[in-house]
Amino acid sequence: TGGHHPMQEGEVFNTRYQVLHKLGCGAFATVWLCQDMRRKKQVAVKVLKSREGFAETAQDEVAFLRCVSCMKKKDLAGENIVCLLDDFRMIGENGFHILLCLVFEALGPSLRCLMGNYTAQGLPLPFVKKSLQQVLAGLHFLHKCCRIIHADIKPENILLHGCSKKLQRLLMDTLNCDQGAEVRLKGAGADLGNQLEDSDLMSIEVKIADLGSACWTYKPFSKEIQTQPYRALEVLLGLDYSTPADIWSTACLAFEMATGECLFDPQPGKYFSRDDDHVACIIELLGRIPPQIIFSWNKSTKFFSRPGVLLRLSRLSPRSLPGVLADRHGWTPREAAAFTAFLLPALHYAPERRASAAQSLRHAWIA
Repeated sequence: TGGHHPMQEGEVFNTRYQVLHKLGCGAFATVWLCQDMRRKKQVAVKVLKSREGFAETAQDEVAFLRCVSCMKKKDLAGENIVCLLDDFRMIGENGFHILLCLVFEALGPSLRCLMGNYTAQGLPLPFVKKSLQQVLAGLHFLHKCCRIIHADIKPENILLHGCSKKLQRLLMDTLNCDQGAEVRLKGAGADLGNQLEDSDLMSIEVKIADLGSACWTYKPFSKEIQTQPYRALEVLLGLDYSTPADIWSTACLAFEMATGECLFDPQPGKYFSRDDDHVACIIELLGRIPPQIIFSWNKSTKFFSRPGVLLRLSRLSPRSLPGVLADRHGWTPREAAAFTAFLLPALHYAPERRASAAQSLRHAWIA
């Protein structure tokens, strides 16, 4: 009771959706590739856990997705968000809980899977720029048209989509790559990266998925949002947050796509927490946090003994973003400077001064 609903291949949901195989499993739901027997096409069905409390969260997700569907009729940028096709309810096998099921268009694997094939050097920059344009356009649509904060931008929540039938087939063949810890793509006996021609890679579109952690700009649901490496400074410090938190995550995503490494990869130590290390990593790369930001938080003593001085970590190793790109990743000074000029406005400490999605889209590096 309260767990994931047990499924079997061949099972039919709602007299319409026949289960083909499992696509993934998360903390709140499982996702299944299904055949829509009415429309004769494949779809992805997300089955929420039956535990009490999940129903309200699931209803919020449905509200966000319906808002997206409604607003995308007025703005084509809505096509950069995964499309909800249907939703239905069924009685769970474990206890008489009502399970909410969401039906989405079937897309390819996540960006994380593709990145697993380019770990050493990152993805090709033309593809990085094109994908970021689509992510930022999707975020601008969510922020301005829908008044939604996604709150969990990361490679796992950016899904690949092929325009040509050949590319769709290739991506669908690799859908299982999201299973488990292994992220290298297995399809037709080789890595997806090795099967893709440059022209194929540039034909791949991306869509923002999983609004399960989202909230309205005027009604945040939780103080704790975002996956750790992509968590914005204001969220780490427990301050109020809004749409700029998504932009911080997108900057972290951009760096990881371009280099194959996380911008921030905090780790706990014997005498400090992962959050402590995260704040330290940010200061090392971006410089001292202004006192006015620290003082705006009434629990600043959680991290700081006094303004600018960390409580549990004293030995920091300052470095610059261009230096990291040049020394660790072999970028030329010109390439590093251009990319840094794009990233830094999206990583501004003050959320109100951080670049918006629209401003990032107009930046020379990406445009």
